[in-house]
Amino acid sequence: MKLLVTGGAGFIGSAVVRRAIGDGHQVVNLDALTYAACLENVAAVAESPNYAFEQADIRDRAALERIFAAYAPDAVMHLAAESHVDRSIDGPGDFIETNITGTFNMLEAARKYWVEAGRPEAFRFHHISTDEVYGSLPSDPGVQFTEETAYDPRSPYSASKAASDHLVRAWAETYGLPVVLTNCSNNYGPFHFPEKLVPVVILNALAGKPLPIYGDGSNVRDWLYVEDHADALLLVLQKGQLGRSYNIGGENECSNLELVQHLCAILDEKRPRGDGQSYATQITFVTDRPGHDARYAIDPSRIRAELGWRPSVTVEEGLAKTVQWYLENERWWRALQSRDGVGQRLGTGQ
Repeated sequence: MKLLVTGGAGFIGSAVVRRAIGDGHQVVNLDALTYAACLENVAAVAESPNYAFEQADIRDRAALERIFAAYAPDAVMHLAAESHVDRSIDGPGDFIETNITGTFNMLEAARKYWVEAGRPEAFRFHHISTDEVYGSLPSDPGVQFTEETAYDPRSPYSASKAASDHLVRAWAETYGLPVVLTNCSNNYGPFHFPEKLVPVVILNALAGKPLPIYGDGSNVRDWLYVEDHADALLLVLQKGQLGRSYNIGGENECSNLELVQHLCAILDEKRPRGDGQSYATQITFVTDRPGHDARYAIDPSRIRAELGWRPSVTVEEGLAKTVQWYLENERWWRALQSRDGVGQRLGTGQ
């Protein structure tokens, strides 16, 4: 299968590219190479005859139409997006332009190509989204997001992703475009850009800096190892029911404070501090993010029942693998620390 993957130089997108090439698919990686992208993320497969790269912005319709015509993909996996909530608070315009207008351009370019190709039945447009579109959950562990949960986005980021989800469904209903959708929980793992919680904690710990936790650290997230997510995405693309959405969760809920404490314990074992103290002594509580959702949790019953998918690692196993990867790949993350906004407190709402 020939796949057009947007955002394939990003965190989740690169995991999809690596997995797809490993599975024998042909991949065209379309990426604008914005601040969070890094071609080193796909260096392991870049020399494969099944890999091609196109630097293009999903806001550029002409470029998209050229790429569809040149490569004639069998399916699209649309991951390109602005994704950092804090950045969306400071600069929502980029999120509107990329996540909403960019998705509109992708849908129109895909529809044009699909119609001109004779509406092939096997074609799929897979839109990858987030559980943040559902809003915030109460603390009751029996309540989780399902595919029927009403949308209630609370940040500019989640609102822009909710809008893009609605566009994809509208193009399916109005124009018959064959689509599948997925909404995932918080990803973590190798190649995670160093502005999100897990890599920030690891790298600040190693640098002897404070480990910032918003509010009192009680916000709960479900954590999904990125390579498990890539596996699920390819499965949904190939076997998911047309027009259906699937929630992909890691079945690993924990509070932000618990997550950071666990990372500290792993680092204490793998790279002990010189003074013999625990990295947990570096934990610092900071002013909360505006509109910070209390809890996310996904009910993965549909993807488990229909497609037989479950995550392969627990959060403890995945975090240990992630810490080890960062310890072994200092050259990769050092090169990214000078990029715009990295290491700064963003999203204060000022």
